[in-house]
Amino acid sequence: MGPALLQLAQTRELTVPRKLGVQGPLVELAKATGETAHVTVLSGNIVYPLTSVESPNHSIRAIMDNHAFPLHATASGLSALAFGPEILQDIALNDMPSFTPNTVTTQQDLLDNIRLTRATGFGMANGSFESEIQGVAAPVFDQTGLFAGSVSVASVATRFTPTLARCVNQNLILASREITRNWGGHIPNFIEAAWATTFSPSNELEAAS
Repeated sequence: MGPALLQLAQTRELTVPRKLGVQGPLVELAKATGETAHVTVLSGNIVYPLTSVESPNHSIRAIMDNHAFPLHATASGLSALAFGPEILQDIALNDMPSFTPNTVTTQQDLLDNIRLTRATGFGMANGSFESEIQGVAAPVFDQTGLFAGSVSVASVATRFTPTLARCVNQNLILASREITRNWGGHIPNFIEAAWATTFSPSNELEAAS
């Protein structure tokens, strides 16, 4: 599938230039958060990397060199499970290999994470794929009106303070809206509502306490 997949990706990029539509938002996201920003795309049942931008703010930073992102163990994967095709959930629930001590390996825990992702509008993974990395993802949509992928921030876990978390979430919303617009889509109302609830005064006070 390697060469065939690469050829398919190149053909799609000529007809629907997705990389062009994410480059500007990713640069701004990396600049605003000081961390690595990246975009993944859903192709079939697999979440693939599209492109990434690393912030020069830190000498130690997340490097995106994965060939695919596990559905159950990454922020991008959780975003796909929460907002993508329902069949993904069945696939993930029956294939949950452990990558770190923090990897979710029970069906109930994964279902809880999916519900949290839907409720907040963000997929969140703390050391569940790589022990030192904490990731947050927001969904993006294309001209079909369906989930197309995710825009994410990957941070060294020790730097992920509540202040950085708020900055990441706020800027992920901006990046998600812009990329979705560039791809000809729109953010569904229920996700906008989830983001608004996440940043409601009561939730912010609870997070700070």
